[in-house]
Amino acid sequence: MKLNNGRYEMQGVDLLEVCNEFGTPVYVYDADRIVAQIEKLRGSFSDIQVKLKYAMKALSNINILKLMKEAGVEIDTVSIQEVQMALHAGFEPTQILYTPNCVSFEEIRMAVEYGVVINIDNIGILEQFGEEFGNRVPLCIRVNPHLTAGGNSKIQVGHIGSKFGISVFQMRHVRKVVEHFNLNVVGLHMHSGSDFLESEVFLMAAEVLFNEAQHFPDLQFLDMGSGFKVAYKENDITTNIEAIGRDMSREFKKFCASYGRELELWFEPGKYLVSESGVFLVSTNVIKHSPAAVFAGVDSGLNHLIRPMMYGSHHDIVNISNPKGTQRVYDVVGYICETDTFGSDRKLNEVRQGDVLAMKNAGAYGFSMSSNYNSRFRPAEVMIYKGEAKLIRRRETFEDLLHTQIEVL
Repeated sequence: MKLNNGRYEMQGVDLLEVCNEFGTPVYVYDADRIVAQIEKLRGSFSDIQVKLKYAMKALSNINILKLMKEAGVEIDTVSIQEVQMALHAGFEPTQILYTPNCVSFEEIRMAVEYGVVINIDNIGILEQFGEEFGNRVPLCIRVNPHLTAGGNSKIQVGHIGSKFGISVFQMRHVRKVVEHFNLNVVGLHMHSGSDFLESEVFLMAAEVLFNEAQHFPDLQFLDMGSGFKVAYKENDITTNIEAIGRDMSREFKKFCASYGRELELWFEPGKYLVSESGVFLVSTNVIKHSPAAVFAGVDSGLNHLIRPMMYGSHHDIVNISNPKGTQRVYDVVGYICETDTFGSDRKLNEVRQGDVLAMKNAGAYGFSMSSNYNSRFRPAEVMIYKGEAKLIRRRETFEDLLHTQIEVL
């Protein structure tokens, strides 16, 4: 999104015109920005065998998945429904990594039937897998490295108290299970959290994985997860992708030399690929003055964008209807019957009733975490593709709210 002759645009498309055509609230994604992020990440690892597996939980619209496929990116899934969606988008089963957590074994059976790559993070499930499938089905094992890292406690998933992965201290037990059932372990996986800034965190995690890999002679890949930080505000610190690419490539080549052959290195970027591509456009319903603040109340809430309330996440907010207005301070709040503040003490160009506000960095974990709380409709989604605004999800209707309900009274 950029300001051009007094109008905010995306690929030359006027965002106010998008609102006029499709209404608000609406998520808008820049396809070119997504492709640019893919190319930047892939280019940072140009001299080793790297596969990118898009973490589709970040944004799972079928058109986004097809864009990823078009760009040569494969898929990381965390539920059987995501597996089904990825298959529907045209991905081959072997291009889909399935990393469940605390699911029933029946769901894992379904994933085996689909033929996707299974990633197991529980010793009990690993034993069940061995009893039922033996070495007939290749699998990956998720290791918890016990590294406390990430930008927020809720997105730190590699520490000792995390529910994710098998503790590195339990890997000796894992090897016994693998030997007992003659399991076909083709990959080791690790994901420690999100919003890492420096390559040192990845190198520390990689060292753990490299050490464990020596005990598994038939590996095809190592999966380092993701966690690359994007900019949430102007001049924000971001992950140095080039440095990570350089340092990880060097250490990975050393590992492959000691392992005896070249493996693939996998990453699972989600937020990094789609976050900065998205803006969330809302209309201002009311301007409300109180002794403590001036509220700009908009036609959305935590039912559409819960990240500020759930994680304390910052999203820059811009008044795209009045870009030259005098700056004033506002609390931007939603219409939900909860405290749903998008931003406090924000300096914005004067906001008037009816003005459209744009929340930046809304491409990841926006729509995908939305709900029908307060019986509100989920918003529309639009993708700017090759200079055209295309509706990729219609706004919900009252009939949608009733669709799965069964009246018995």
